[in-house]
Amino acid sequence: MKNIVFLVILIFTQYSFAQTFFSFEGKEVAAGTKAHFKIPVEHEGVSTFIPVTIFNGATAGETLGITAGIHGYEYPPILGAQRLIQSINPKELTGTVILVQLANVKSFLGRSPYVNPADGKNLNRSFPGKEEGSISEQIAYFISNNIINRVDYFLDMHAGDAPEDLMRYGAYYNNATMPEISATGKEMALALGFNHIVTFNTEGKDYMKAEKPSLYTSAEAFKRGIPAIDIECGRLGIPEAEAVDQVEQAVLLLLQKLNFTSKLKVLSTTPAILIKNRIYTDSTVDGIFYPLKKAGDYVVTGMKLGYTTDFFGNIQETIYAKADGLLLLILGTPPVNKGETVAVIGLIRN
Repeated sequence: MKNIVFLVILIFTQYSFAQTFFSFEGKEVAAGTKAHFKIPVEHEGVSTFIPVTIFNGATAGETLGITAGIHGYEYPPILGAQRLIQSINPKELTGTVILVQLANVKSFLGRSPYVNPADGKNLNRSFPGKEEGSISEQIAYFISNNIINRVDYFLDMHAGDAPEDLMRYGAYYNNATMPEISATGKEMALALGFNHIVTFNTEGKDYMKAEKPSLYTSAEAFKRGIPAIDIECGRLGIPEAEAVDQVEQAVLLLLQKLNFTSKLKVLSTTPAILIKNRIYTDSTVDGIFYPLKKAGDYVVTGMKLGYTTDFFGNIQETIYAKADGLLLLILGTPPVNKGETVAVIGLIRN
């Protein structure tokens, strides 16, 4: 009798924890395997696709969604995602990972910063998208409704676009009315291994209102009650090998933190510096910008960060630091347009 009871318990335990297939776009991805998908998108005779890889673990668990290449000129996350195709082993995975390794193929192939050349839209201002909208709106709609709505955690990966000298950091979404989700996001961001973590405070933001669009990829996830984090790793559209390595390792550390993989790597014992708020400075003129500082520099209020001349060399505007803090971003290339952000300072103090 004892042997029968033991056998029943063993069978029940194996049944409870064994992974089943993961259904995606009409295909069943077996446990312990991965599968690649090319999701077609077409609008008014213009077509593209979204490359997606599903890693369905050998053991049942939660689901993590990852997007890279929302901006096609931000290369380190895109190349890091290519690495993940090989470095995530579904046979050793608990749960499921949905990886969009390059959301904006048209932007990537067109070497187009910020916007999708197919419709001139910024994909990271297009969420939650439209099912029958333009190319970017359809991509946003698919990610929102076929990926984000199926995950327990979400990560969006970015870098400094073509003109942006950007400091590397992780980030998480925070809102006082969502304390548990915010706290989980913070722990996820800390697990990425970056020296600095930025808090995306969402109190009072229009995109958090039910009747307003979320605009940003990870904001769409957070608005749906999913812990959401970002990676910013890379600068000036340069595919630096070190940045690519850091993106890949950050994701592997996150998988470890969330118990998708066994704990093989030692987490950093150096506490990350938390950046509570950000101060933006926009240009008031068109012209040629000359930066005097670089991303990662500590600056103090009133410090000269750069200046803009007209096309005859006459100084039209000087940019000064509006606060003490860390220079997260500064325009790193000469062209500047009125209204564009030229500098972002992270405030470390409360």
